[in-house]
Amino acid sequence: MSATTFDFSGRAALVTGATRGIGLAIAQAFLTAGASGVTITGRSRERLEAAAAALGAPERVALAAGSADDAAHLEAAVAETIARFGSCDVLVNNAGTNPAYGPLVDVDLGALDKTWSVNLKGPLLGTRAAWHGWMRAHGGVVVNTASIGGLAPMAGLGAYNVAKAGLIAMTRQLAQELAPGVRVNALAPGIVKTRLATALYEGKEAAVAARHPLGRLGVPEDIAQATLFLASDAASWITGETLVIDGGSLVRWKEE
Repeated sequence: MSATTFDFSGRAALVTGATRGIGLAIAQAFLTAGASGVTITGRSRERLEAAAAALGAPERVALAAGSADDAAHLEAAVAETIARFGSCDVLVNNAGTNPAYGPLVDVDLGALDKTWSVNLKGPLLGTRAAWHGWMRAHGGVVVNTASIGGLAPMAGLGAYNVAKAGLIAMTRQLAQELAPGVRVNALAPGIVKTRLATALYEGKEAAVAARHPLGRLGVPEDIAQATLFLASDAASWITGETLVIDGGSLVRWKEE
């Protein structure tokens, strides 16, 4: 399946946390699928400019630098999307972080606060900005990047996983609140080869991949294609759902 399977002509998307990895692949997929424009966010203006250069369509890419849990930044990103491309039809809450590693009972509370703020509060702030700035009047689609960690406990990742579990619950809540004009769904990726997940597979990729029924780790393009599906008219009767994309790892975990 290629990005051209879906047609986003005349629609604009805002993708948070899109300077690399999954977010950058999602932005590229929307552009390939004909989106009128894509706004990408990130903390560093320099990295945003590098990402825009990699996307290769400067006239269809807008940049918004700021923190993923900053309401004013997200409101400005929505406004920039509308100003540049005439609408804000799709919001992908992709930005995430995981500075808190270890048991929940011992984890550094400052790191925990940041983990929950970016991974849970951030998507709410982004959705509020998109709703009040465009979607309440015109409709739209929200896709949240959650994780299989929000569906199953994993050693050392408690703070991250609890935030992602909250994001899955928030997806259902917002789907109920924003219907019928706005659909809200989530993706739950497994281990995808990105910088954020490096510690989970570095130096042992073959062994980790072997634990997946499909025999490989994910790549950002796997998640990008699923994002296009949930954002497209092909998913027009789907809301409040979480799509697991993990090469079968959760199935095997449940069996074990």
